[in-house]
Amino acid sequence: MGVQFIIMNIGILGAGWIARKLTEAVAPLPDIDIYAIASRDGDRAHAFAREYQIPVAYEGYEALVSDPKVDLVYIATPHSHHYAHAHLALEHGKPVLVEKAFTANAQQAKELIDYAHRRHLFITEAIWTRYMPLSHKISDLLNSGIIGEPRVLTATLCYNMEHKERILRPDLCGGALLDLGVYVLNFARMYFGTDIVKTVSNCHLGDTKMDMMEAISLSYRDGKMANLQAGALTLNDRQGLISGTEGYIRVDNINCPECIEVYRDYQLVERITKPATMINGYEYEVIECKRCLDAGLTESPMMPHAETIAIMQQMDTLRAQWGVTYPFD
Repeated sequence: MGVQFIIMNIGILGAGWIARKLTEAVAPLPDIDIYAIASRDGDRAHAFAREYQIPVAYEGYEALVSDPKVDLVYIATPHSHHYAHAHLALEHGKPVLVEKAFTANAQQAKELIDYAHRRHLFITEAIWTRYMPLSHKISDLLNSGIIGEPRVLTATLCYNMEHKERILRPDLCGGALLDLGVYVLNFARMYFGTDIVKTVSNCHLGDTKMDMMEAISLSYRDGKMANLQAGALTLNDRQGLISGTEGYIRVDNINCPECIEVYRDYQLVERITKPATMINGYEYEVIECKRCLDAGLTESPMMPHAETIAIMQQMDTLRAQWGVTYPFD
């Protein structure tokens, strides 16, 4: 068994939008608190702390990861900084929850996970869909045979983000892939597995040579196919569809599943909606972190380290095909 926290104190590195979402998710939880917030801008950290009634605010990250009262560090900085900031937390003996995409590339992911293993410290990727109850329900439905043998999967996730700095700038690991494509790739891996024998893709590059729209087709050894689309230039329906020999499952919003519909012979036979108790969806990854730390685990079975590394490798390969590079490559 690990350390049994009565209250698990989280320290957040970065005071941007995603830090706000996690803070709002944790607020109602009885056994988890946001204890500290840190930003390079001290005024921003203190303003964040006042707004959310967080006890401690730090200018800079070193002080937060050195605070003995911090039980888990959440990395909410840009992709480009995940490796350095997660490594800093691990150096100070802190378990870490790293926002997706885990790092800039697979090499960074391997190094970070290897270092955590050597220190016997917990680390996991905050790809929130991996921890959600509805995501697990999809697996249960597929395993039940309700749609027969699953053979084709489609997933799409697009937002109009073409003017956001984190999308445009190579030094921030920009582009749609690490921000949005990571979700469609995870969706395919969760339900169709890893035995991919062929990948075909197409990509539109923007003015800064970052990927702005992409289409990815995966072929599996057993004959299944997955067709995926992600992009930062449009709004779309964010739908997932898993088709089998006897029916299909439609997922409303693969990014944060709202509803699952099961069809047989084109007739709706089951409809499952998100739990009424769900806050905003980010709470599940934090609850899983506490469960893992209480149990003395160094990785979560919901998002194994091998999966994190494999998806980073998959994205490295796609970027190489498209000519999308970061300073960290």
